[in-house]
Amino acid sequence: MSVQKLSPGSLAEFQAAIAEAGVDGWLLYDFRGVNPIAGSLLGVGGHVTRRFLAWIPARGTPTAITHAIEQGVWNAWPSEWGKVVYSSWRSLEQHVATLVAGKRVAMEYSPGDAVPYLDRIPAGMIELIRAAGATIVSSGNLVSRFYARWSPDGLASHRRAAALVADIARDALRFAGEQARAGRPAMEHDVQGRIAAAFTRAGLEFSHAPNVSVGANAANPHYEPSAAHPAPIESGSLLLIDLWATEPGGIYADQTWMASLGAPSDRARGIWTAVRDARDAALDLLRARATARVTVPGADVDDAARQVIEARGFGPWFTHRTGHSIDTVDLHGSGPNLDNLETREERLIFPWIGFSVEPGIYIPGEIGVRSEVNCCFLDGELVVTPDEYQVEMMSV
Repeated sequence: MSVQKLSPGSLAEFQAAIAEAGVDGWLLYDFRGVNPIAGSLLGVGGHVTRRFLAWIPARGTPTAITHAIEQGVWNAWPSEWGKVVYSSWRSLEQHVATLVAGKRVAMEYSPGDAVPYLDRIPAGMIELIRAAGATIVSSGNLVSRFYARWSPDGLASHRRAAALVADIARDALRFAGEQARAGRPAMEHDVQGRIAAAFTRAGLEFSHAPNVSVGANAANPHYEPSAAHPAPIESGSLLLIDLWATEPGGIYADQTWMASLGAPSDRARGIWTAVRDARDAALDLLRARATARVTVPGADVDDAARQVIEARGFGPWFTHRTGHSIDTVDLHGSGPNLDNLETREERLIFPWIGFSVEPGIYIPGEIGVRSEVNCCFLDGELVVTPDEYQVEMMSV
């Protein structure tokens, strides 16, 4: 899957969104991959070592600012659009000023670094644009619309991957339970290897190995099992499995499953219930907004989940955002996150935006519990994957 690229066929849609955002244009900038959003939207890649910019006005013709020695990468730039060439820094600054002086300009900028996933323009370039007499505002909602948005094919790919990931997770949990009951408990890294092998057999790709955490190890949200420090998955313990995979060229599925090896304690059951209910509070808000065809800020969804956990007395141990963007390029994408804790996520969730919902409670030295599903926010519907996600703590 790929982002929606700027082209003569898509220009009207870009310009309508730019006008709706209340700006005169969108200025895309990159230097050596510091802002991959720019290169992806423009279709510029390969051996690019000099600064480039592209101005997409709300009305009129786009213009690219390109370096003299790197014209080949712009062969696909439409001939009817503008293109200026610079060699010196003086000519670069003159071209920029000609395009943006006195204008209100959207860029991949987040005031106060409120959303670092969006804040991709170097401070020096921000100063240069402002010195040219432009006013810079965030392009966050434009990035969501054109870079993070899924397609119907992308959603179909994600749903296929999600079904496989869920089956593999349940198999791994059952395997751990069987081994424990047989008196030969599996190690965390053994289960991790079983999952990775299952992904490969299913034709799925994954960025790195899954997280398999037993007992207090799960209190570290980014725990990584290791053969160098083997941990047995024994009867009476809780087991967390966090796993993610995608079809080649598809959109990732990212899930977290929990199981108790034997009957869970009242303490574990209470923590699980708080996490599950927080997840469902987020899903309820998202479903209501999707059904009503009303966009929602990611911060509002985080607040809905966090209020449940705080009301149960576990607020200090919910130490991360409720969910992360999943876009067409990355598992942890550049679209809106469900976050009002780590960042001030004011970007709106539009139709065809995808993300995880994964509240958790982590009490160091004791217990870690998380539940994770994925969503795609549609016009009139919220798709949640996998189709059958976890409602009760599994006993294996």
